[in-house]
Amino acid sequence: MKKVLKLFVFMMVAFGLLIAAGCGDNSSADESNPNNNETGNNNSENNDAEVELGGELIVYSSRNENFVEPLLQKFEDETGIEVRALHGADPLQLEEEAGNVQADIFISNDLGALGYLHNQGLVEGSNPEGIESIPAEFRADDNAYFAISARSRGFIYNKDMITEEEMPKSIEDLFDPKWAEVENGYAITRGGNGGMLGNVSALRYEWGDERTAEWVEAIRENAAGIFQGHGDIRRAVGAGEHTFGLVNNYYFHQQLLDEDNNVGFIYLDQEEDQMGVIANAAGVGLVTGAPNEANALAFLEWVLKPENQVVFVGESLELLINSEYGAEYPPEVEPYIVDFHDLKVQDMPIKELGNYFEGTKELIENSGLDLELR
Repeated sequence: MKKVLKLFVFMMVAFGLLIAAGCGDNSSADESNPNNNETGNNNSENNDAEVELGGELIVYSSRNENFVEPLLQKFEDETGIEVRALHGADPLQLEEEAGNVQADIFISNDLGALGYLHNQGLVEGSNPEGIESIPAEFRADDNAYFAISARSRGFIYNKDMITEEEMPKSIEDLFDPKWAEVENGYAITRGGNGGMLGNVSALRYEWGDERTAEWVEAIRENAAGIFQGHGDIRRAVGAGEHTFGLVNNYYFHQQLLDEDNNVGFIYLDQEEDQMGVIANAAGVGLVTGAPNEANALAFLEWVLKPENQVVFVGESLELLINSEYGAEYPPEVEPYIVDFHDLKVQDMPIKELGNYFEGTKELIENSGLDLELR
């Protein structure tokens, strides 16, 4: 019995020494690696981040679904984050849901809408990696939103019906009722179209409300056709139903891919004494209080990568904010692509559109142009 007891005590002592030695080895390893604690913590944090990024991302988008969905699908495929998208979302929906935030990201076809949301505290700042690739004039001061593609306003025209020399060259030319007399007249969108809203907001900045209201009255009176969207206008002009139409330039690029049409495009107000073309941009914003904030930040950093900005413009055929990224356009479109920075652009920070977003719809309606087709 004594031998058994001695053996038991010996085994317990030996076991204790082994534990102590093991603890001592771990301490020694920590001390011998000055970066061990820091590295260990970082690895732990990275692993936690990877776990967080395995959930979902809720995206509200006011852009055409065809332009956005390929980008969202690419993000989902590359990250494993499930993307749930609400297409056709109105920016004001974020106001309605402010007490019960549903969305993580808002994608807009108009920086004015994002600027308005920012002014209302509905999108919030961040510092995503790669944000310096977006020029300061194309993003909020706190990066709550930023542009990822650019566009300008202009006239698409049917070359079989009118020559470039005969076309109006300024947005102001539409004050003149003579353009109602051209063959089949010209076309505009309804007042509530995002491109029209941005156009009118830019004119309010440039001219003030009184003259802008007169311009809206003139185009409502003189336009031969009022359409739901720019896609309808570019097809109507291509088919010869109207001589020209007021659109964003990338609809001209889209029309070039259609068969049996002969269209051109006028970049407006490019002379020295003119104001420059009205510009706008599509952009993204981080929703304040986003339920899946880590995934939202991951999306912002992902979309800032050059190859993903190229994908974003590839569907709509818009212009890159950074032309050096080298977007590939179809061969029918490539000869007509301009560098956005080579255009004479209205001397207005695009961010200013947010300050004019509120009130523009009311001005348009009061000037007689319906926001929706009737």
